[in-house]
Amino acid sequence: MIGERIKQARISAGLSLRQLAEKTDNYISAQVIHKYEAGKSNPGSDVLIKLAKALDIKVEYFFRPDSVQVTLGEPAYRKCLAASSKNLQAMRAKAKDWVERYLEVESLFPDNRFPKIKLPHDEDCIIEGMDDVEDLAVSLRKLWSLGVDPIENLTEALEDQGVKIVILEGEKEFDGLSCWANERIPVILIKRGLLGDRQRSNLAHEIGHLIMKVSPNVDEEEAAYRFSGAFLVPAEMVYRELGKQRNKIDIGELHMLKKKYGLSMQQWIYRAKDLSIISESQASELFRFFRARGWNRNEPGEQVSHEEPDRFKRLLLQAVTERLVSPVRAAEILGKPFDEFRKSLQVEFA
Repeated sequence: MIGERIKQARISAGLSLRQLAEKTDNYISAQVIHKYEAGKSNPGSDVLIKLAKALDIKVEYFFRPDSVQVTLGEPAYRKCLAASSKNLQAMRAKAKDWVERYLEVESLFPDNRFPKIKLPHDEDCIIEGMDDVEDLAVSLRKLWSLGVDPIENLTEALEDQGVKIVILEGEKEFDGLSCWANERIPVILIKRGLLGDRQRSNLAHEIGHLIMKVSPNVDEEEAAYRFSGAFLVPAEMVYRELGKQRNKIDIGELHMLKKKYGLSMQQWIYRAKDLSIISESQASELFRFFRARGWNRNEPGEQVSHEEPDRFKRLLLQAVTERLVSPVRAAEILGKPFDEFRKSLQVEFA
């Protein structure tokens, strides 16, 4: 138990055994740390204090209850992961720690408080072509009672369905990945600092990777990108906004649609092309127009706001208010100094 915690904290910090030993001023050797992690030896309190300081965590981390242990599955789609193996391991370790803390907070409430995530039947998730992607996106929105109108806050909508969203620092090439925790909890990792439209697109993209069962003749990454657009703006709404066929789409119109739906102007062009509202050549002309002005990297006009997952913090505040957990313990779970956490509370302390 403690050995696994040491290993998880070390990987999360991006440290090798030797590097961690050096951060303890070699008070603990790399060989001994390896024995701790393998469960072949148990560290004393002095060692745990040294390790906690070196890893910039609290000693309490090593004693988290077994009831909230989490196992993360492999990424739902690995082919296009450009992040380095070391950075990917660190992000997964941080996500594992965060999900464990999240589940610890949820465990404070009655078992039936939080419904299990609802997913389409397996046969409905089989993707043999892009029409299947469009149908699956609509089915999922219907299952989650999202209708077809714009989703004001996608992060909040996903959290309401039981998806755990973790925002982490990541390498330039990393935008996000998804996996299952304990084989039943969907987890999405998203890089901090993304513009709102890109963040929303990535979230929907990763949901696609999690639920689609793609046939060998279909490019999964292409299908996930199509799912992203179809989930954020179903075909019905695209036709309603743009019509069935267009000779030209104005840039100002695309910007207004981006603001309304939180979908980038360029992804709107893809939606129009994919649904045969405009031709391949018309789409290519628009994309060239964007590239010539650098808009393919930074679209013009008002940007879509970044979304923050705050359900975890909201539940934690509720647990403090209901006396289910002490403010001191709540600050530890949140990973904040107590004074900082206390300022965020709207409760009276005895």
